[in-house]
Amino acid sequence: MNAVVSTGLPTALTQHQRRPIKGISPKTWIIALAVLAVALVAAFMLIDLRGNIGYILPRRAIKVGSMILVAYAVGVSTVLFQTVTSNRILTPSIMGFDALYMLIQTGLTFAIGGQALLTMGAPVRFVIEVALMVAFSFLLYRWLFTGGGKSLHLMLLVGIVFGTMFRGISSLLQRLIDPSEFIILQDLFFASFNNVDGLLLAVSALAVAAVSTLAWRMRHQLDVLSLGRETAINLGVDHKRAVISVLIICSVLVAVSTALVGPITFFGLLVASLAYQLCSHFRHTSVLAIAVLLGIIALVGGQLVLEQVFAFDTALSIVIEFVGGIVFIALLLKGKVK
Repeated sequence: MNAVVSTGLPTALTQHQRRPIKGISPKTWIIALAVLAVALVAAFMLIDLRGNIGYILPRRAIKVGSMILVAYAVGVSTVLFQTVTSNRILTPSIMGFDALYMLIQTGLTFAIGGQALLTMGAPVRFVIEVALMVAFSFLLYRWLFTGGGKSLHLMLLVGIVFGTMFRGISSLLQRLIDPSEFIILQDLFFASFNNVDGLLLAVSALAVAAVSTLAWRMRHQLDVLSLGRETAINLGVDHKRAVISVLIICSVLVAVSTALVGPITFFGLLVASLAYQLCSHFRHTSVLAIAVLLGIIALVGGQLVLEQVFAFDTALSIVIEFVGGIVFIALLLKGKVK
């Protein structure tokens, strides 16, 4: 595969030109972003550290760990998803994933009650949410992206239809549940890093590490997949098998991150778009590293500013959704739809 990749890259490079910031190599960006990310993590852990340090430090470590995990899972899944869809605006969340999360939470609250949902236990709820989201996303994405012809309009239409359907069912169930239970339900609709369970974080890290091993083994195939279906097949890649493997990876990563902290719709689009701009070539080893580091900087730095400057006056997810939504609209207006 290495020989195949090295043969096909030069000719296809002209078909996938980036417009990076000139004069700075991807390696330089990775080093600079890594230094900034480490500095922000250190600042988050040490600023205003007083009182019971034995209690505060582990809590901060869990919060930082959850932000790093989410940044990694969302960044990697978005870049890989855009690779197999050959489009820079599609993300798993835009395809209705967040609406499914809301439907699962609403359905569980309607079926067993809000108090029972809270007392069910975080591990049980986590397993149910991950299993349902992985099953749905894999079936949907496999149907859409393993066929010969892939229409962007069909993908967007299916995502919008499923998202609308899930939100409609959720809205109906929310009108039928008790108002006190609806208040409990509302807290689950926004991403939060403040109450992450340490055990779930460890389980999530193991799941992410498992699929990351598969992604690492496919790193050369990913470079070829980004050249398009026909080119990848001509270069000897089993396209259908590779796409299914990538979709499994994306499904697990997004399901784990969403079940762990909640939905962040436009976060992946934001970090992936910036990563493509900073990277002067399309090799996934560089693009993925930059996307993950940007995600860590955005989450840890944003949470640090939120706590130290705004004193928790707003939610980090709201700010990210606002900025990411602007990026999404800008990409559409600039004609990035292919």
